[in-house]
Amino acid sequence: MSLSIYNARILDPASGLDETGAVFIDRGKVKEISAGQTTAHADAKASIDAGGLCLAPGLVDLRVKTGEPGVEQKETLATASRSAVAGGITSFVVMPDTTPVIDDMALVRFITERAKTSAAARIYPAGALTTGLKGEAMAEIGLMANSGAVIFTNGDLPVANASILKRAMAYAASLGATIMSRPDERALSGSGVMNAGELAGRMGLSGIPIEAEWIGAMRDTALAEATGCTLIMDQVSTPRTIEIANAARERGAKVFTTAAAHSFFFNELDVGDYLTYCKVNPPFRDEATRLGLIDALKRGEIDAVVSAHDPQPPEEKRLPFGEAAFGAAGLETVLPAMLSLVHDGPLSLLEALAPVTCRPADMLGLPQGRLAANAPADLVLFDPGKPWLCEREYLRSRSTNSPFDGRRLQGRVLRTFVAGEEVFTHESIA
Repeated sequence: MSLSIYNARILDPASGLDETGAVFIDRGKVKEISAGQTTAHADAKASIDAGGLCLAPGLVDLRVKTGEPGVEQKETLATASRSAVAGGITSFVVMPDTTPVIDDMALVRFITERAKTSAAARIYPAGALTTGLKGEAMAEIGLMANSGAVIFTNGDLPVANASILKRAMAYAASLGATIMSRPDERALSGSGVMNAGELAGRMGLSGIPIEAEWIGAMRDTALAEATGCTLIMDQVSTPRTIEIANAARERGAKVFTTAAAHSFFFNELDVGDYLTYCKVNPPFRDEATRLGLIDALKRGEIDAVVSAHDPQPPEEKRLPFGEAAFGAAGLETVLPAMLSLVHDGPLSLLEALAPVTCRPADMLGLPQGRLAANAPADLVLFDPGKPWLCEREYLRSRSTNSPFDGRRLQGRVLRTFVAGEEVFTHESIA
């Protein structure tokens, strides 16, 4: 079916477009973008008057965990996609940290086929970098790549053995595959539960020092440089880690960085009275570090912002802080977290949208994340100023362990489209 969305503020970070106009969609693709047009396209069989609201490419998320297969009570592909499209996310990469681990081609195919039949968003599987994520032997990277895996990662755990990581990077480079790795030195960070520092000491909690991330980053970028591998440094949390990535890039290494959306919104003080919904890894850092991350984002030195969606059921979170599971549900709060940086002044709308649309899509070579002729019609219509209260019981994820619970946010998704089909409509306009 053809559709015209008109009288919209069209935002396309890939081209720098920010104008009132219309988008004409036919057979799942963007066919025409008309700047200045405030009426429906003549050939459209259906039309939507956006009323001046923002129309942008659907968000692309490089890091989402589910429990499927094996721990479906945490999250399924279907429930994750339902939460994703409510947050304007139309494409996401699902991590291999499942039971069993996604470490062979049969399981990669299972994720791909299961997503086609049950998910509202486009889902891309990540393959395990090592067998069982144990860090002891390289997984079947070539076979998984042929079966549809888009990146290879050891999930939350870095590969401790540098020789195994170097071998995997060299093999991935020969295939043109991309590796995503958490920069971390577990000998330093292994027992930590929050940011190391004075606050952790006063609270009697073991800390995760920033030095662990720096050491991991230096090792991983050195190996990427030596092997020619394309490396994504996963969820960086300090400005110095960005500096390490920049130095490697200046020497010709193919290094990208991601950061979690919540790292720009919260600092270590938000842990407050031992709030386990704020227990994430990497942890919320101090305020100076948070502001430094925002500066790096403003300079374009952080390539992609991710939800770091990690659903955990209540029984895993309602425990003493030191015993509670790491992780935050984040699919529905990426856009408002980014818009908070617009409302507070550091970023423009296009600067806030680029690391969640065109830049992550480009990292994976996907055609999504942009408004252009013949691009997939994956779109989000949102009101950037609409206030709302985040209440976890109304989140659409199967697990609602959100650090944003009880926060007043600004910016709400009203409609989401995948391949031109409306997959989410906010109840206020349904």
